[in-house]
Amino acid sequence: MSEGLRGTVIEQLPQALYRVRLESGHVIMAHGTGDIRRNFVRILVGDRVVVRVSPFDVTRGRIIGRLAPGGRRQNGSDGSET
Repeated sequence: MSEGLRGTVIEQLPQALYRVRLESGHVIMAHGTGDIRRNFVRILVGDRVVVRVSPFDVTRGRIIGRLAPGGRRQNGSDGSET
């Protein structure tokens, strides 16, 4: 599984969308993947997340994990993605 880009949630939008500022400074819209939603991982403004950006539209992506304060990835599953 390829690793995604890291960023910070800056705004929570309707319909489970989030505005995320990537470490590169770009701002994208992202939504939670199946693992995030299935395991009821709560994502709040200020949380550090891992995002996989769409190759077709670089302004959109999927949140594939939430980072713990130490920088460790925590997504509530065994690490596999559907």
